Amino acid sequence: MAKTKTTYVCQNCGTESVKWVGRCPSCGEWNTFVEERVAQSKARGGMVAVSRNAVPKPLREIESSSEHRIDTGIEEVNRILGGGLVPGSLVLLGGEPGIGKSTLALQMALKLNHLKVLYVSGEESAKQVKIRANRLTDSESECLILNETLLDNILTQAQNVQPDVLVVDSIQTLYTDTIESTPGSVSQVRECAVSLLRYAKTTGVPVILIGHITKDGSIAGPKVLEHIVDVVLQFEGDNNYLYRILRSIKNRFGSTSEIGIFEMQSAGLIEVPNPSEILLSNRDEGLSGIAISAAMDGARSFLIETQALVSTAAYGTPQRSSTGYDTRRLNMLLAVLEKRAGFKLASKDVFLNLAGGLKITDPAMDMAVVAAILSSNFDLSIPSSVCFASEVGLSGEIRQIPRVDQRISEAAKLGFEKIFVSKYSLTSEVDAIKGIELVKVGKIEELVRQLFGKND
Repeated sequence: MAKTKTTYVCQNCGTESVKWVGRCPSCGEWNTFVEERVAQSKARGGMVAVSRNAVPKPLREIESSSEHRIDTGIEEVNRILGGGLVPGSLVLLGGEPGIGKSTLALQMALKLNHLKVLYVSGEESAKQVKIRANRLTDSESECLILNETLLDNILTQAQNVQPDVLVVDSIQTLYTDTIESTPGSVSQVRECAVSLLRYAKTTGVPVILIGHITKDGSIAGPKVLEHIVDVVLQFEGDNNYLYRILRSIKNRFGSTSEIGIFEMQSAGLIEVPNPSEILLSNRDEGLSGIAISAAMDGARSFLIETQALVSTAAYGTPQRSSTGYDTRRLNMLLAVLEKRAGFKLASKDVFLNLAGGLKITDPAMDMAVVAAILSSNFDLSIPSSVCFASEVGLSGEIRQIPRVDQRISEAAKLGFEKIFVSKYSLTSEVDAIKGIELVKVGKIEELVRQLFGKND
């Protein structure tokens, strides 16, 4: 009979303790330790065994031929993964409830109609999956659906079916009899993930796991899962908006600077190959408080509309509010405008919004934010053919930004006639781009004079 031991595991970070403690010494959360029983002899079986006859080899004798990748049928996902699914890889797809994780995973499973795909659903019945599939596509698919949560049964069916791709929705619903704890606990998630990793490495079948996230935005499990898997994809977005961002947080087979943008429609998630055309509104008349920024998220450049509203504070205490942009950075830019450029904004409300519901942390948006605020304050519109791409420093200087040539090329491709950049940008990069006028400025005062013809 297997010996069992009792341990207390933090459900937030996975820290183990021999006794219950009120506050986790690792993550600092309160009342997160839960008692779990672990069978010691069976727990040793959870170790990953890539090959039974594994022997050390010199590095020079190991073949370095490029691995064949599996086309997912979705170009945005292929680009983020580095060209497609790597055989034997374990991919984790995380995101908030209702963001579209199951929809994206099912779309990939349906598009892989040339391969045998086993879709394991622990949250929905087979009929519910069928209803979702009918909404996503009109064609009949040979995708195999399995409604099961016991890991041993799933692995047994996988060995019988021998699929080319395995999709599990979700890892928090799976459990194994070797551990006496509830599904979703740290021990269950860790054991199930290790078993699926062993299955993927020994059979060469790529496994896609769907994972929930906790209230603080990290993947439930929590870092236990991210250390085990090969690729971590985070699905981000606002349920009130249509756009979703698929971001690569960890990727052993490609870059982590790529992102993919999708639009949620009635027929599922639709790829957005050129997000700049969607994030920019078509304005027939000049409106104040709007500036276009050539921003970047990872290695992808796109133009986004920055909207600002400056009004007199109605109740004496001015408000500072931003949507999609860091409020602390907004307060810093307002302080720079008042201290370095002499604009009195301390008694005015300032509201900032990024169109499309996206959240951008690129410092190169500073100049567009400043231009939008001044445009609303003066009630003067900025020409729709002008965009901005530069960072603003605490002394009011316009700083150099990375990948400026890529931003300018994106603006020129969309028909913009003029772009404001820092005069400290490398001229060899930006001067070679044709079809757009470069306006180089060094301080905020120069930006104000160029845009509005004002000296204060």
